[in-house]
Amino acid sequence: MPSQTGRMSAETDPPDSGAGARDAPRRGPAPLLVLGSVVSIQAGQACGKAMFPAAGVAGVVTLRLAFAALVILLLHRPRLPGRDSLAPIAALGAAIAGMQLIYPAMERLPVGVASTLQFLGPLTLALVQARRPADLLWAALAGTGVLMLTGPSGSSLPAAGIVLALASGACMAAYLVLNKRAGALGGSPLTWAVVVAALLIVPLAPVTGGVPTRPDVLLAGLGVAVLSAVVPWSLDMAALRRLPERVVAVMVSLEPAAGAVAGLVVLDEHLTLSRWAAIGCVSAASAGVALARRNHV
Repeated sequence: MPSQTGRMSAETDPPDSGAGARDAPRRGPAPLLVLGSVVSIQAGQACGKAMFPAAGVAGVVTLRLAFAALVILLLHRPRLPGRDSLAPIAALGAAIAGMQLIYPAMERLPVGVASTLQFLGPLTLALVQARRPADLLWAALAGTGVLMLTGPSGSSLPAAGIVLALASGACMAAYLVLNKRAGALGGSPLTWAVVVAALLIVPLAPVTGGVPTRPDVLLAGLGVAVLSAVVPWSLDMAALRRLPERVVAVMVSLEPAAGAVAGLVVLDEHLTLSRWAAIGCVSAASAGVALARRNHV
């Protein structure tokens, strides 16, 4: 399975694409870089949810994307894209904007549950691309996890939250496909796509309650952007220089579990045993698909 990135992947922005990339972490065991990326994005999302009372869902999304775009532009200072890159960048930016539906989903669902449902997007993409009959077993395991989350024991989950998380996952799957295609164009399409996503979301802020401008809220928004986007991107770039992408994908399978732990630690969200088991099923299915593709490509 491709590297699952609610964060951003190094695939479209090579290590030498800008000064910020050259400053990405280079030392330390590569698996720890991936683990740090997984923990960072999920902790960042949990912290974003913790900001909802102060900034609102729309405010958190707006601050996250606006600050992420600003910091990434300052770090990478990319050259302007060519005319033939504009359409792919716009499509990729729209997919990134759509992925932000995870935040209204988290307003209705625990972080771990929302992250698991979102993760079904890239997992489904990987299963669709699979060619081995044994992969049906991984699909069945993932389906079991979904039933455990949304079946009778999960009947208390709001339908709107489930739909929003799944929609975010669909956008994530589209992001992975578009990211690969845009990367073939060269340059820094992903950096500009983040800018496009911010331009799509920020104008909506006034009609969705606005964005608080108190210094403490702005500083917290900057922290969420750095923790959930900029830091994972830097760690991913460093890890992908030293590990095969499919190995990274296996470790990224920990993301739903990391989301559940982040929700517990940051927000005191306690999940039932059946929901922990469901998260484990989806993570195991994702890791299984990634390992199978690594061993048969």
